[in-house]
Amino acid sequence: MLYESSSVMFVSVMFMLGGKPSWCQTNKMLSAQADRVMALGEWEERWREDQTGWHRPHVNKMLESNIEKVLDGRKGVKFFFPLCGKALDMKWLADMGHSVVGVEIAEKAIKQFFEESNMTYSEETVSALPGAKVYKSSERNISLYQCDLYNFSSAIEGQFGGIWDRGSLVAINPRDRQKYAALITSLMDKDCRYLLDTLLYNPEVYKGPPFFVPDEQVQSLFGKSCDIELLQSLDALTDREKARGMDFFTEKVHLITLKTN
Repeated sequence: MLYESSSVMFVSVMFMLGGKPSWCQTNKMLSAQADRVMALGEWEERWREDQTGWHRPHVNKMLESNIEKVLDGRKGVKFFFPLCGKALDMKWLADMGHSVVGVEIAEKAIKQFFEESNMTYSEETVSALPGAKVYKSSERNISLYQCDLYNFSSAIEGQFGGIWDRGSLVAINPRDRQKYAALITSLMDKDCRYLLDTLLYNPEVYKGPPFFVPDEQVQSLFGKSCDIELLQSLDALTDREKARGMDFFTEKVHLITLKTN
């Protein structure tokens, strides 16, 4: 155990200094969170109790900085937001003339999004998704589905030209990442541009969520069918992370597109 702990610390220092550990070394870091599981009910409870420290009361700066890369000159892009919460990014994109489809398990988050954005909305059941509801804005092209993400599919809303994944891959249970990647790629239209936000830190000092997702795993999840470009890397360490025992916290944004051959 001492050897494993020392090994993880060594790899953490490599990440902090911008180095590239081997896949074997990275796997040792991933193993620290491999068995961490959060049930859907726990996420709903966090929303009910307003334990939503991941929510930001402004448009995400990484999205703002890289939106032109995502749009690539296109107008009226259809965007997907997995585990959307009440992200203000959705209204921001809709105000620009794009359409937005989100999936979220917590009804409170969806209703708060519309209410806090001063938008009226309708509520409907979804025949193709037993137990699910869809909330649709009356003023903007925004549809938010309250359901288990893994029950959603292209049969519900087709495929998408853009995906913004901030707080989704890093929030799902680590053991579900292959299933998640398969779902996301199935939702990508041929010209889809998928913006993925990931986090690097020492997973031995904080068990997540949000979870540690290194570049090597992004490559293993999406590299077979997609091209991956690192757009931005930012030192995101704040007092919140320091209180969790972290001495480094790096946020990265990747642009993922389907391979053409």
